[in-house]
Amino acid sequence: MSFPSGSGRSGASAPTTTGAPMTATDVTGARTSEAAGVITGARDRIDALDDRIIGLIQERIAVSAVIQEARITSGGRRVNLSREMEILDHYRQALGRPGTSLALTLLELCRGRI
Repeated sequence: MSFPSGSGRSGASAPTTTGAPMTATDVTGARTSEAAGVITGARDRIDALDDRIIGLIQERIAVSAVIQEARITSGGRRVNLSREMEILDHYRQALGRPGTSLALTLLELCRGRI
């Protein structure tokens, strides 16, 4: 699906099933052009935040690799389960139960191949 310019997505307006170009209200599901503008602006912000989050996760993966290498080189285990439990608890306290799922995914990404 294409989004209007300025939405953080590329492409021109796609035609609807009737062949007419899609409007901002069609794309956003809003019922007014004012609401569509708000949604489009908020989506731009979410896209920018997602890009930053992805960059931070990539940075975290790199830092985790350094830690794992140092631990393995010193004769330790690759994964420190007590540290992982601290991380799980931190995310759960900050974000509730869904935070635990997020932390598990993050830890899986940062462990690399086991």
